[in-house]
Amino acid sequence: VQLQASGGGLVQAGGSLRLACAASASGPTFSPHGMGWFRQAPGKEREFVAAISWSSGRPYYPDSREGRFTISRDKVKNTVYLQMNSLKPEDTAVYYCAAARRGSRWYLGVHQEYHYWGQGTLVTVSS
Repeated sequence: VQLQASGGGLVQAGGSLRLACAASASGPTFSPHGMGWFRQAPGKEREFVAAISWSSGRPYYPDSREGRFTISRDKVKNTVYLQMNSLKPEDTAVYYCAAARRGSRWYLGVHQEYHYWGQGTLVTVSS
C-alpha cells in the first residue's frame, strides 16, 4: 500500500486548506479498515488529528477537537481528505496520512495501530 499526501502549503491564520491522501495498492482492491491523519510539529510528538472508517465513513476525532477539521473519504478515488478551517499558527506541522488493516484499533488515534504511512505534507500557518 502506498499513500501519497498532498495539499499542504503556506496559509495565513484564519485561512483554510484541504489535504488529500491518495492510496494505491498492489492488489486488486484497496480496503483498509481505517485511515487517519496525524501531525508532527518540530520538537513535538506525533499527534492524532482525525480518523475515518473506510467502510462506513464514520469519523473519529480527538477529545480536544475544536471542530475546525473535518475528515472525509472517497472510496471511488481511494482518497481521504482533511478539510482544515480557521487555521492557527499552532497548526503548523507536517501532516501524515496513515492506513490500518483490519484487527487494529485505529479508531483510538494511536499511531502504533496504523500499518502504512504517507510521506507527509507540510502545513505552515503564518500569523
